[in-house]
Amino acid sequence: MKTIKKIAACAVFICAGGLFYVQAAQAAIPIQHWTQGGTQVYLVPSPGIPMLDVQIDFDAGSRRDPVGQTGLASLTAATAGRGIRASAGQPALDENALGEAWADLGASFSSSASADRMGFALRTLTYPDLLDKAVALAARQLAEPAFPEALWERERPRILASLKEANTRPATISGRAFSTAVYGDHPYGRELTPETLARIGVADMRKLYASSILPCYATVSLVGAVERAQAEQLVSRLLQRLPQTAQCPALPAVPEVAPLQKASEQHIAFAAAQAQVLLGQPGYARSDPDFFPLLVGNHILGGGGFGSRLTTEVREKRGLSYSVYSAFAPGRHAGAFTIGLQTRPDQAVQALQVARDVLARFVAEGPTAAELQAAKDNLEGGFALRLDSNRKLLDNVANIAWNHLPLDYLDHWTEQIERVTQADIKAAFARVLQPEKMATVVVGENP
Repeated sequence: MKTIKKIAACAVFICAGGLFYVQAAQAAIPIQHWTQGGTQVYLVPSPGIPMLDVQIDFDAGSRRDPVGQTGLASLTAATAGRGIRASAGQPALDENALGEAWADLGASFSSSASADRMGFALRTLTYPDLLDKAVALAARQLAEPAFPEALWERERPRILASLKEANTRPATISGRAFSTAVYGDHPYGRELTPETLARIGVADMRKLYASSILPCYATVSLVGAVERAQAEQLVSRLLQRLPQTAQCPALPAVPEVAPLQKASEQHIAFAAAQAQVLLGQPGYARSDPDFFPLLVGNHILGGGGFGSRLTTEVREKRGLSYSVYSAFAPGRHAGAFTIGLQTRPDQAVQALQVARDVLARFVAEGPTAAELQAAKDNLEGGFALRLDSNRKLLDNVANIAWNHLPLDYLDHWTEQIERVTQADIKAAFARVLQPEKMATVVVGENP
């Protein structure tokens, strides 16, 4: 029988060496799905190495932050991992003791929040004596975060200083102005500020956590060396310390992102070696039926690196920027479409105009046949890299779970890419983007 110390050393070796089970080598990725006491569970058995990755997601992201308390979800997630309170005869663990406990197991448990969800991630080896201890500790950390007042009083000034320092950077200034211009008052466009930070306390974190982190709101994704019966037991143990509710109340609806009614343009003076240029508008939600045409089309426009049309026109032909990109950020609601670049301040106006011209032409005409084939070859050829580790496969399974995609979504991903036509891309971009109504932010150009 291996000792915990030897097993932990093995965990470090496996993580450092990057060993993985290439699930994509199979003919299909066998995602199993079931409902367990209100919890949605998704499992991919991956027996190649004795490792388990678990993602637990809740609809408690920043889009649900109360007005005036933007940042509450992200701060709650960050603080939740900083200690466990005493419970049921088990001692409290401060952040140092908790970190040591995970290190001794060669495992990890983390929490984070995005715009749409708050998530918790467990990684552990599956040797029985180690897995049992890791799941028990994860269940405590998930259900019994301490939210210590003293720690928050120590961290708040540090976060405030970090915010003030970030506000001296042109990238921060441009990003904040762009978010406001694109999203208006939608929660997607709100950011943590010194003012909202001052309104957030430990009591607010505890209230958010108690109302949102419940089994009946949970979506659990598992990838690793476990079968369904074992997975069912693991999910029950991970969630058993949380308040048990037969049925969770429906969460309040969050409004959709409003489309822009007209173009806007901001030129913000800032002494910097490079001007920051952002151009965009609300894009599309992840549920959009044209997801694949938009994905392939953006790869051609500006998401495909050095082979993209924006790079060719802005960088290669004119030398106006080292890098330029376009990106969509689809979520539960329409995330921003963004074209971004940095350039010399005296070239900002020219670079912006070239980017606008490239975009307008692409929306009007769509891609060429050669561009489409190159994009398909690149995306399909790189698909295996999306699945070449337990963690990457888990991210994909969690994406399927969160967005209610078909269980065979990954099996047909390359087929979906191959089906996309020039006409599909042209129609999708013409529907989603309106180049004449975009928001523009330029920070640091010459007067």
